[in-house]
Amino acid sequence: MIVRQALTNGRRMLEEYEIEDAPLEAEIMLRDVLKKTRAELHLELDCELSPHQYAAFRQLIRRRCRDEPTAYILGRREFYGRDFLVDNRVLVPRPETELLVEKAIELARGYEAPLLADVGTGCGAVAIVLALELPESIVYATDVSADALTVARKNCQKHEVELRVRLLKGNLLEVLPETVDIITANLPYVREADLPSSGPVSAEPRLALAGGVDGLQQIRQLCRQAGSKLRPRGHLILEVGQGQAEAVTILLRGLFPGAQIGTMPDLSGIERVISVSLS
Repeated sequence: MIVRQALTNGRRMLEEYEIEDAPLEAEIMLRDVLKKTRAELHLELDCELSPHQYAAFRQLIRRRCRDEPTAYILGRREFYGRDFLVDNRVLVPRPETELLVEKAIELARGYEAPLLADVGTGCGAVAIVLALELPESIVYATDVSADALTVARKNCQKHEVELRVRLLKGNLLEVLPETVDIITANLPYVREADLPSSGPVSAEPRLALAGGVDGLQQIRQLCRQAGSKLRPRGHLILEVGQGQAEAVTILLRGLFPGAQIGTMPDLSGIERVISVSLS
């Protein structure tokens, strides 16, 4: 069987199970089997696949048809232009979280050697990108899940930042040993009633999704802790869910009177990132 026909077969299988972006998903999985770039794959559409290669591709397609997230199937996810190891112990990094990273980098440029904390670090993607983009920085990365920190540690080793990303197990900021210049957090913000029971998101750790009745349970707790963990003129940067920005902004104005508070929309126009800059 040639590459072109394998892609068509894979797409049709995915479409039968109503998988979104079926052509792209089929291509990503065949590229993984063949270890090809997108350009290489499209130059070789008429090349033959071995029976072993086609069987491996079909197995990946079957797993995706069972609603397993593509990132778990492949064991990795790209975030901010870099590959990160992921599995079912951690949330799959989302493109919208890159907004949080961009804001943190922008603010960190104002420091010679910034000290940062990434709360609820999961696979460590945010903390590691910050360490790589800010070579003079130290980043604390906290998570309540020992399993998540095991994955984060592997990613620190992969990206060679073990000495500058310091992993801490504990709830939110309770384990932070000192005050920092910048706190970033992408905490669980899915409302209890909205937690999925099917689809690929349902395969992700509930601990990393569930934000309580209104989705803001942990975000509120973090906001109340942040004042004692930020240095003068420090910054808090949060990712929030759709429709949550107003409630979180009101909370922050009460906790940090006089601070500069701003929001950033994602590509869908959702107010996704909130930043607080202390005066």
